[in-house]
Amino acid sequence: MKQEFQNNSDSGHVDQAVSDTRTDQQCNGDEQAYILHPTATKLVASSKGVHILMASKGEEKRETWNKKIDFLLSVIGFAVDLANVWRFPFLCYKNGGGAFLIPYAMMLVFGGVPLFFMELALGQFYRTGPITCWGRICPLFKGIGWAVVLIAFYTDFFYNVVIAWSLHFFFASFTSKLPWDTCDNEWNTPLCSEGLMNPSRKNLSDVNMTLYANVTGNNSAVEIQRTSPANEYFERGMLQLHKSGGIFAIGKINWQLMLCLLGVYLICYFSLWKGIHTSGKVVWFTALFPYVVLAILFVRGATLPGAADGVKYYLTPNFTKMGESEVWIDAATQVFFSLGPGFGVLLAFASYNQINNNVYRDALITSSVNCLTSFFSGFVIFMILGYMADRAQVDISKVATEGPGLVFEAYPLAISTLPGSTFWALIFFLMLLTLGLDSSFGGSEAIITGLSDEFPRLKNHREIFVAVLFGIYFVVGLAFVSQGGAYVVTLMDKYAAGYSILFAVFFETLAVSWAYGVDRFSDDIESMIGIRPGLYWRITWKFLAPIFILFIICFGIINYTPVTYDEYVYPWPANLIGWCIALSSVLCIPGFALYQMTTVKGTIKERFLFLIKPTRDTIGQDENYDVRENGGVDVGVNV
Repeated sequence: MKQEFQNNSDSGHVDQAVSDTRTDQQCNGDEQAYILHPTATKLVASSKGVHILMASKGEEKRETWNKKIDFLLSVIGFAVDLANVWRFPFLCYKNGGGAFLIPYAMMLVFGGVPLFFMELALGQFYRTGPITCWGRICPLFKGIGWAVVLIAFYTDFFYNVVIAWSLHFFFASFTSKLPWDTCDNEWNTPLCSEGLMNPSRKNLSDVNMTLYANVTGNNSAVEIQRTSPANEYFERGMLQLHKSGGIFAIGKINWQLMLCLLGVYLICYFSLWKGIHTSGKVVWFTALFPYVVLAILFVRGATLPGAADGVKYYLTPNFTKMGESEVWIDAATQVFFSLGPGFGVLLAFASYNQINNNVYRDALITSSVNCLTSFFSGFVIFMILGYMADRAQVDISKVATEGPGLVFEAYPLAISTLPGSTFWALIFFLMLLTLGLDSSFGGSEAIITGLSDEFPRLKNHREIFVAVLFGIYFVVGLAFVSQGGAYVVTLMDKYAAGYSILFAVFFETLAVSWAYGVDRFSDDIESMIGIRPGLYWRITWKFLAPIFILFIICFGIINYTPVTYDEYVYPWPANLIGWCIALSSVLCIPGFALYQMTTVKGTIKERFLFLIKPTRDTIGQDENYDVRENGGVDVGVNV
């Protein structure tokens, strides 16, 4: 059982030892040397000896969560996002139904959860944002912190626009007749068909209809397409894509979406401007409300005709799929992006925990809730898809879809056919709004915490800093709410985080497992919770997690295809811009490593060996810092 000695006024000889005027007093233990330091805030005894938990200037007064549940709900709210609803159920159906749970569980156990736990533990131990934290773990890899903050910055641009779409649908639902229920609106085309249950376009030839036209002077049969009212409302009524000319001709600003985007940023601002004490209260609604709606929709869906067939398609195992590489790639990718390591959010949230909080238990609880939510949402989605297929008398494969098309076309189309459709639409889109908001809170908090800890003056002006950040988001975001804004959103979605976040997390695993050391990391965890991670955790951190990430990277590159939006193919300059966006964050890692190597004096070997050692000090600010004079002392980590 670990023993803790608080550094307070009545701590007797322990306090005296910690606050001794000797700045560096080396003490030889049985297994390693420890250094007493005047800024130590706590002594913790573990199986390895006495650890001194350090705090840099200003960290002693770092705010903490009001309640433990605030932290748990914030993490759950971040991890459980729109993708849990619109991606996992379709992947399960596509990749063998219930059989898909096997590769999903394996990827979860050997890759996802270890990375999730790793980031939470690092954040709690170092109690700083991602930039400062990675600079202390391994100064050579401080660029990881800058990379993940930049990735979170890019991601918020387009993610908040998707939330604005949800807000637009929510407001549009305040009517007795939903606008995507009919084809007699100003945005509808002659090809709109109210009886079409397929949310996307459907060839007229599929329903034995053919249009003959004179093409280039010859009579030829031309295959045209008809569309559902939900599809036309989404793309023509709300997005107004038909008024744009593509990615480089995005047209005018859509003022309705602009106001919705402004509303999203106002909600985010007043939820985050006072720090975790305000956001911790807001997530009680944004994190819990989706579960209330999912439960209501589950009960309602179970009463619909065709619901049982939908669940059957969702879960019926097809074990022959297990031999296909795509199934394992989809499982790994879904686990990774669902849990969300690498965005700096987990690290930032955990940095506000008490140092002795049981972060191990928290990691298991929150990751389990996230995965169970994905699984449960599949029932809700496929009950409705089964209902749609039954109503249209078609196979469920004709209506099954994923992504924005599922939640902004397929589900609204099904809702419009239910009695009391206005009520169902309101709670569904409010659920989407809350699912998106608390994930957006997390991304923004990672940026705010990361920069505030790196530049402490920002903490004293948090309200202004947050206002400036969201002001930049809104101004740049005007391009995303133009008539062709969906093209910009799709481009950013493809390149802003996909490849770059994988490279960042790969370097995270290398920095922790090989530079910082799994044993040292295990000591840190033991010093916090009194339990040393077992062999499973050490093996996964050191070997399996890096392989897990490398697996996703390799297959992602092999299967790369240029970005498209439906039938629109982006011109090559757009893909080039996308790759530049992706590289801008990835290059932070080698770029900052090079900067560190040039600002610290000594031979190349001395610099390298020094910069891979953990430190509590900020390296690189003093151009005259000399490794040979300072001896590369490892100050403050398990000292």
